Amino acid sequence: MRAATPVRIATRRSPLALWQAEHVATALRQAHSGLAVELVPMSTRGDEILDRSLAAIGGKGLFLKELEIAIRERRADLAVHSMKDVPATLEAGFALAPVLERADVADAFVSNLAAHPAELPPGATVATSSLRRQLQLRALRPDLVCVDVRGNVNTRLAKLDRRAFDAMILACAGLARLGLGARIRARLTPPDWLPAVAQGALAVEFRADDARIRDLIAPLVDRNTAIRCAAERAMNAVLEGSCDVPIAAHATLVGDRLELHGAVGDPASGAIIRTFAIGAADAPDELGHRVARALLDAGADRVLANRPTA
Repeated sequence: MRAATPVRIATRRSPLALWQAEHVATALRQAHSGLAVELVPMSTRGDEILDRSLAAIGGKGLFLKELEIAIRERRADLAVHSMKDVPATLEAGFALAPVLERADVADAFVSNLAAHPAELPPGATVATSSLRRQLQLRALRPDLVCVDVRGNVNTRLAKLDRRAFDAMILACAGLARLGLGARIRARLTPPDWLPAVAQGALAVEFRADDARIRDLIAPLVDRNTAIRCAAERAMNAVLEGSCDVPIAAHATLVGDRLELHGAVGDPASGAIIRTFAIGAADAPDELGHRVARALLDAGADRVLANRPTA
């Protein structure tokens, strides 16, 4: 398919965001001979405010807002996101499509001191601003001290190398995409350690009424990724997931069998509520809703009711 005008991709300016946007741009060019694709880099509030946690300043949606405004004002046609950063509910008028094959879902333990969290000395400091990662780490090693860290991947690695902390936890997918896979000392993997909802997946956001963009990205949609992310995001939507409460999910698809692990953490007590269910590949939303209801019945309703209010 040829297009008379270039496709403009809104993207954050961080090295990882630019890599992801160019990765999708390359896939679009390969899928549609002669298609011109341009990046429109911009800064977001989530990138600019680095002295406070995401939960304190409004959540991961701050990484999307300026990109959505550019799409709405037709300064861009679409945006590329790490799907784990996309809120459970989109702004009205926007659509979301998972594109390309999902990358490694695991979290990465990165340290110059130890090869695994179990090998860190007592009281060691581990940098992560994610409540989900903090609770799972404390369940594994209650003696470790979690410290907040913001900034792009290279900035965080530089702080680690300056010994600002003893270790940190990042996403394996992000490190691999930046050619930094060698920094991974250990992969923290499901089902024992659950990732963020849709971690490792890329998504394209566009105007819901833009049929041209919908048609252009259609060849990039990966069925396996789409089904797994649909189940995880359906669970998250029922739970009204945000940065205030740790929520984790991991779906796997084998043939027509879809499995979903879900978890909700209680920051106050450190408890982690977990559940697991099996469903059909052609009904990912139903499975996600079922797992969410099971979590609520197991006590997640009380955790969510006590979440901080603005």
